[in-house]
Amino acid sequence: MMTLTTRWAKEAMCNNPLPEYPRPQMVRDNWVNLNGMYEYAVTDENTQWCEKFDGEIRVPFAIESCLSGVCKRISKNDRLWYRKSFSLPESFKGKRTILHFGAVDWECKIYINKTLVGSHVGGYCPFSFDITDSLVEGENELVVWVYDPTDEAWQNRGKQASYSHGFWYTSTSGIWQTVWMEAVSENYIKKYKLTPDIDKGVLAIETDVQGEGSLKIKVLDGENVVAEEAIDKKAEVSIPELKLWSPENPFLYDFVLTLENGETVDSVKGYFAMRKFSIGEYEGYNRLFLNNEPYFQRGLLDQGYWSDGQLTPPTDEAMIYDIETMKRLGYNMLRKHIKVEPARWYYHCDRLGMIVWQDMVSGGQFLNNFYVGVLPNIYTFLSPVIDLTKKDNAYKTFSREKIEWRTQFEEELFEMIDALYNYPCIGCWVPFNEGWGQFDAKRIGDAVKAYDPTRFVDHASGWYDQKGCDFKSIHRYILPFVAPKYDGRPIVISEYGGYSQILDGHVWNKAKSFGYQMYKSKESLTEAYRKLHEHQIIPAIKKGLSATVYTQVSDVEFEVNGILTYDREILKLDEEMLKDINSKLKY
Repeated sequence: MMTLTTRWAKEAMCNNPLPEYPRPQMVRDNWVNLNGMYEYAVTDENTQWCEKFDGEIRVPFAIESCLSGVCKRISKNDRLWYRKSFSLPESFKGKRTILHFGAVDWECKIYINKTLVGSHVGGYCPFSFDITDSLVEGENELVVWVYDPTDEAWQNRGKQASYSHGFWYTSTSGIWQTVWMEAVSENYIKKYKLTPDIDKGVLAIETDVQGEGSLKIKVLDGENVVAEEAIDKKAEVSIPELKLWSPENPFLYDFVLTLENGETVDSVKGYFAMRKFSIGEYEGYNRLFLNNEPYFQRGLLDQGYWSDGQLTPPTDEAMIYDIETMKRLGYNMLRKHIKVEPARWYYHCDRLGMIVWQDMVSGGQFLNNFYVGVLPNIYTFLSPVIDLTKKDNAYKTFSREKIEWRTQFEEELFEMIDALYNYPCIGCWVPFNEGWGQFDAKRIGDAVKAYDPTRFVDHASGWYDQKGCDFKSIHRYILPFVAPKYDGRPIVISEYGGYSQILDGHVWNKAKSFGYQMYKSKESLTEAYRKLHEHQIIPAIKKGLSATVYTQVSDVEFEVNGILTYDREILKLDEEMLKDINSKLKY
């Protein structure tokens, strides 16, 4: 396996990696971070319980990553085990203890003191269990069992592969986001759903409470209280003198939500933003709007892979670096591609001002039995003369695994939406990308839009368009981009570019590095980027183009088409040119 570290690797290789509070949208003071060194073992599939462990692993980095300290692949016949001892702090005494996992890929079972306390399927969403009744005085034992067949089965896995090749990347197995505990009372706030409405000037809040009690909310603008009232479990809170969120002014309101039952039994801190994503007519075309004004979204494909941590950012500062750098260069949107990030990444997008298009993690099969790099261009180029809508349900025979995967896909899709719903930065849901496991795309796109009408939906990003909501979404590499025939939907180019350069000492594997179009120098790469935008992209804005997603933020493994190198050390293009081009990407 290849090793290429980032500047944050040294800080990550410690006994308490990623120590920050992992859920900024719902903060309690009484919590414990369980990241750090665990025992681990890889056994065969017949092992019912692991007694002998192979060594130590650094959580929350996946076993395949170098930051885990193991750097080892596992197969579909393997089972991965973790073990850690812990004791409760005094502040947990007399409380309920909730054990949280940010994400574990793919199927897992959680044991406390050899008692099964719960299980979870799906590698990208957070989950938790009340472990109180399985705890003992003094030292306790946490054991996690994991099964992850990656691409040797049907599950949702994104761009993970058992063996990386092309634009398929090293697998991520086991725990890869923060493990933590918090203490709560018998009656407590389990979750809430926040929906801003700038037209009515209200924040809608729906609260799920364990047990009984009355709710109160206090909304703050800095130190100033702007609203304070008792609320029902479903309520609307008026927000006077609205301050709207945008990438240019990412204003966030803080709030405190309390549950009282004679006294305060639970209190959580959170934040929200008042903003609105919508579609409206401007200069003869339906366009993307933000806060009831036309707003061009200029973005980048963001795979969220790291050369040392893989799916797991090495530190909080590393996450911030990517977002701040792209913001400085003039981008206002990131398309989070086939991955769900740790919660803190979305928090940083919220506070720094970066719109996010969130992909669902793909799985299953392609609509075609083959894939080549130029295929999306061919289908898009021929779209005026062939009916791509017929491709959506290409497979008419269904195995048991396919039926099971489709059910699991829809369950995980809405689990992801629920987990991320409260983050103001998210402006678009992307259920399918380029036919990767695509099925019933229009039905699913419509279902997502009905579930969350406050955001855009790109029902079939790139190709196999089913005429669904909300965009005409095009991917275009190599071939020239010309705005397609307008059909009433905003036109977005949701992937394009991919211009590439190999830089010695900053690539994962020089011999196998590839890109759609390769350039030998910073000057030639910069000039190609400039010409692409001035000759093809910017002129298309007058013909209905409403958003762009250039490929991509950074190199990833064999791909060398990033604006940044994989180790985030070098900006490959001229910074002033990027700022100048982005200043021209507007209505």
